Amino acid sequence: MDVANQILNEFTNQEVDPRLTAERFVDYTDVVIVGAGPAGLSAAIRLKQLANAEKKDFRVVVIEKASELGAHTLSGAVLEPRTLNELLPDWKERGAPLNQPVLKDDMRFFTDKLSIPLPLPPLMKNKGNYIISLNNFVKWLGEQADEVGVEVYPGFSASEVLYNEDGSVRGIATNDMGLDKDFKPKENFERGMEFQAKVTLFAEGCHGSLTKTLMSKFKLREGKQPQTYAIGIKEVWEVDPAKHIPGYCLHAAGWPLDYKTYGGGFMYHMENNIVQLGFVIALDYENPYLYPYKEFQRYKTHPSIRKYLEGGKIRSYGARALNEGGYQSIPKLVFPGGALIGCTAGFLNLPKIKGTHTAMKSGMLAAEAAYDAVTSNSSSGPITLTAYEESIKNSWVYNELYKVRNIRPSMNTPFGVYGFILYSGIEMLFLKGRTPWTFKHHRQDHAALKPANECKPIEYPKPDGVITFDLLESVSRSGTNHTENQPVHLRVRDKKIPVERNLKIFGGPEQRFCPAGVYEFVDDENNPNEKRLQINSQNCVHCKTCDIKDVSQNIDWVTPEGGNGPKYEMT
Repeated sequence: MDVANQILNEFTNQEVDPRLTAERFVDYTDVVIVGAGPAGLSAAIRLKQLANAEKKDFRVVVIEKASELGAHTLSGAVLEPRTLNELLPDWKERGAPLNQPVLKDDMRFFTDKLSIPLPLPPLMKNKGNYIISLNNFVKWLGEQADEVGVEVYPGFSASEVLYNEDGSVRGIATNDMGLDKDFKPKENFERGMEFQAKVTLFAEGCHGSLTKTLMSKFKLREGKQPQTYAIGIKEVWEVDPAKHIPGYCLHAAGWPLDYKTYGGGFMYHMENNIVQLGFVIALDYENPYLYPYKEFQRYKTHPSIRKYLEGGKIRSYGARALNEGGYQSIPKLVFPGGALIGCTAGFLNLPKIKGTHTAMKSGMLAAEAAYDAVTSNSSSGPITLTAYEESIKNSWVYNELYKVRNIRPSMNTPFGVYGFILYSGIEMLFLKGRTPWTFKHHRQDHAALKPANECKPIEYPKPDGVITFDLLESVSRSGTNHTENQPVHLRVRDKKIPVERNLKIFGGPEQRFCPAGVYEFVDDENNPNEKRLQINSQNCVHCKTCDIKDVSQNIDWVTPEGGNGPKYEMT
């Protein structure tokens, strides 16, 4: 919704500042892409490659909410260069930051003291892959996009989808800048811009805010299974050179999680004594007392992890939600005027623990369909990229996800992680996706939480300040900043629900599932002996977990002012 209309709705009895209803500047382009991640930049590069080869004047604009490219990008990450080889075959000569090939794979099952080796399925072998900082990779992709003539605009938040009278998408609008917390203009107020295009590609990443509205308007999930998610929490360490094993890639399941909760940790040794360390927890966990951030801190105390970190120094911290649903949860990808690409559509191959190569490929396929449609379209009607959806279904991306479709939902049995390990091992080693059945995801993640009185509180050790850290100390390492006195970008629809339902029935899970300390139940100054929900939006690292896991589905994450949020390094 345009902020001017939002003002009119919320302050109908007040005089509206005329600056809020002023006409926005409109920029016209052939294709506009929302999000400068791997998918968005791959799509942009491919579009300009096609146009440049035919010497056509074809304009491509990419809008990115981060202050600079890569600042909001976080992943493991082990990159399979398959799509990169297709997009930019000479990437080595171009100086791509793929400097550390994987040299050793290791898969373990942890108990609180032991580390039990597990057989490594062929799918998880990383020969030919690279341990990278996805943050640095995206910066480099941005340089390649610039070279071919893509216009990339960081620091602009796409906050609204624009529609034609026939209901088709005609582009996006960016946030108004310089509003105070009551949506009133400050001295530095600037009206947002409109970017109108023949095709709009949405590459917002997992659970994009605009994608969420598109899903509803165009019923893109109709006939599909619900998307399932996880929260990934990550630290970057510089370790003692004597403990550094360049190219070592570890994945671990088991402790500290119970057998009913899906998740696990990773540790990747990059070049220059840098170690990428993280923990992933599926957001369909049941116990509202589970605290993902503290589970990660506890994971680091395992002897097999701690020994590498002792004597080292932590460099950065971040968190991000990720899609886990896979093949069953891919929505309809196209609608009049646009399409979904990358992780906003959900192309992560979870058993492979990789999604960058599939996201990039989806961007390339969408780009090829968009270029053909725009350059050949002679009618005045909206463009629907039917060819993109068909090309995805006929691509190796679809085939790759289909083969592993049953692995994640195999966790949803009374045997929990033990049944999952057994079935997934058989599936990856022998069945290889050839089974005639397809397991289902039975519910949305927020519906999995049980009332607090049915669950056991979890005792977590206090941080030692050396290996484990207080949450707010970690958040300070994310570079997160939001302009003060701006509209809160975490919108609570019904302000009574957090206390009356979430706190009283479920123990206030939002104060634990958030990896940045945004949500806090504090004493209500106006109502003695009562609590209220305090939202520390300044801390938000834009992970979107609250929008996914809130048990009452009462929180909407929307974009803050452009350039706000985390400023990740090496993530």
